[in-house]
Amino acid sequence: MRSSKLGISTSASVEAISRFGLWLLVRDQEFFLDFEEFPYFRNQTIGAVQNVQVLHGDHLYWPELDIDLELDNLVNPEKYPLKSKVPPPEG
Repeated sequence: MRSSKLGISTSASVEAISRFGLWLLVRDQEFFLDFEEFPYFRNQTIGAVQNVQVLHGDHLYWPELDIDLELDNLVNPEKYPLKSKVPPPEG
């Protein structure tokens, strides 16, 4: 029995989740997404938060949560001063 072919790996993964936020690894770069800045990840299931995909090179997508982020938002946050005003879901 074999696993996936050598050299094929996921381009993004959630490495850890704490009560303060989550650590996201994207192509050898690690980012901390604080729940204060990214409230839509708070109170979600671990499986839904961990299910991240890279689409079109620099587009991060969480299909179960219908959340989209451009990688540039994480690399250069000063370029994106607007913040979500959507309250986090209860639960």
